[in-house]
Amino acid sequence: MMKSLKISLLVIGVLVVGALLTLRVTGLSPGHPSAEEYAKSGRSARPGLWLAGEVVQEAVTNWDWVNQFGDPFGPNATELETRTWYGIPHSVTVLLVPRGDELYLQSSAQTFRLNKQFPYSKAWWRNVERDPRVRLKIDGKIYEMTVALVQDRDEVARLRGERDSIVKEAGTDGNEIVTEEWHYWRVFQRNVPEYGTGSAVAASASTTSAVQ
Repeated sequence: MMKSLKISLLVIGVLVVGALLTLRVTGLSPGHPSAEEYAKSGRSARPGLWLAGEVVQEAVTNWDWVNQFGDPFGPNATELETRTWYGIPHSVTVLLVPRGDELYLQSSAQTFRLNKQFPYSKAWWRNVERDPRVRLKIDGKIYEMTVALVQDRDEVARLRGERDSIVKEAGTDGNEIVTEEWHYWRVFQRNVPEYGTGSAVAASASTTSAVQ
């Protein structure tokens, strides 16, 4: 009995490892639900694992072209691969905000996610705050990046068109309640000759950002 159990566990282990190795090569993109499906699922979508594609080695000096991939529910939505503590990537679809030679990543917490403090509302938030090295997939190509949280509220307001990062509305009792909480990360290329590793630039940006 014990021998059969050990053999079964070994077979399962081999199959799992084999599947992960296959996905490491082929990639597994996150789910791309429609806006309606996303709303019905409580603003959640199936996460992916590794992102596959050609890795871009050239420095990008203007990111405005990314605007054409700004539909988070479209087939060409931009995707983000983050690093987990257990070694298997966690990838999601994301919204990017290009500003010429600068690129930002934006995300918000709404509904039940507001019950937790940043960065615990979303798994990928926790991942990038622990390890800022990420990979972006844009138009089928992979960009190796480093992210730095924008901690200056004035900077966030500018990126949001002079709107506050904390959105409030009047509740049924007449008191204001928070309905949205927005966060932005500055995104830097890394592993590009012109930029070096990119980590030094991100570290500098993180240090110089004003604390909330």
